Amino acid sequence: MAGLTAVIVDDHPAVRAGVGQWLTEGTPPVTVVAEGADVRVAWLGRGADADVVILDLNLGGPAPVLGDLRRLVDAGRRVVVYSMRADDSIALQCLELGAHCYLTKIEGAAHLVKAVHAAAWNKPYTPPSLAGALAGDRSERRPALSSREIEVLIEWFQSESKEFVAHRLGISPSTVNSHLERIRVKYTQIGREAPSKVALAARAIEDGLINLDDL
Repeated sequence: MAGLTAVIVDDHPAVRAGVGQWLTEGTPPVTVVAEGADVRVAWLGRGADADVVILDLNLGGPAPVLGDLRRLVDAGRRVVVYSMRADDSIALQCLELGAHCYLTKIEGAAHLVKAVHAAAWNKPYTPPSLAGALAGDRSERRPALSSREIEVLIEWFQSESKEFVAHRLGISPSTVNSHLERIRVKYTQIGREAPSKVALAARAIEDGLINLDDL
């Protein structure tokens, strides 16, 4: 993929400037097409088309912006959460909502750039903080799929095409594809790859998400 792009949502100008420089100097470089202190920057102008959204979890207040994360994910956006909070429960919650990756700001340039590249290419990436959260998760042999991802997955197993799934759920085919790619990434992150539809169905049956009658 050439010409990777990102939008940075963070309420600290110094953080936005630093992250922008890291991305520009990465290999391959990532162009920051928009940045700002409000999540609206990810929905407007060039920010709406960015390959990756880098999202600070606390924008001007103590409460995490989990609702904004959910809306971005439901729209098919690839989100890397970049937060001051080294909190395993929050990290796992973000993954469950569909974030591609969760990093703490103490992890620095190398991990952030790798996470952004991985998100853009729909590949897994597990930084140290996330590895710790996953290691402590009692359900680590099952991926933390959001309710929307499970809904898309079941509809896809029962449909002939992603276009039909999109019509049934009132979303775009590209959003369906993004959800399915994220599900595959989550299975890969826990060492249970599912590269095909048949493999995903087998994983879903193993995890009790569906049974043979559903197929």
